[in-house]
Amino acid sequence: MNDMREVTIDKVVLNIGVGQAGERLTKATKVLELLTKHKPALTQSKRTIRDFNIRTGLTIGAKVTLRRGEADEFLTRAFYAKGNKIPYYSFDRQGNAYFGIPDYTDFKGMKYDPEIGIFGMDVAIVLKRKGGFRVSRRNLEKRPVPAGIRVTRDEAEKFLVKKFKIEIIGDQFGKSEA
Repeated sequence: MNDMREVTIDKVVLNIGVGQAGERLTKATKVLELLTKHKPALTQSKRTIRDFNIRTGLTIGAKVTLRRGEADEFLTRAFYAKGNKIPYYSFDRQGNAYFGIPDYTDFKGMKYDPEIGIFGMDVAIVLKRKGGFRVSRRNLEKRPVPAGIRVTRDEAEKFLVKKFKIEIIGDQFGKSEA
């Protein structure tokens, strides 16, 4: 097989959305710092939702992006927190995977801190081919990524199962295998 067709992890994005600025957001950033040793970037709301008291531009969450070895190391810990199982519906057609972790204390070595409370997070895994995606990021003659270069859902599943020894629960018809 061609080395440039090999599937790799482009990035892992951790996101905690708290829905409001203030003390809760500060605690969420502290959780992300504890888990990743990186300073989180704050995220703003994109539109106004009056029912939730959210205005456009209000800071409502925090995120951290991990790449290369840090991404691999974090994913090993995250899959352990999930019991090395993720559901079939966590994968999209573009070969990316998404799952949630309900509490940061699920991670190995993390203890409950009453000052912080309970925070869950969303984890997004973006996969790419080793030689792909430059087409969409170069300065001259940018183009959409061709179908032959994109990572498919099946390739993403096989890659994560092989690399992290996880189990994918269920199938496309909603039947559970476990």
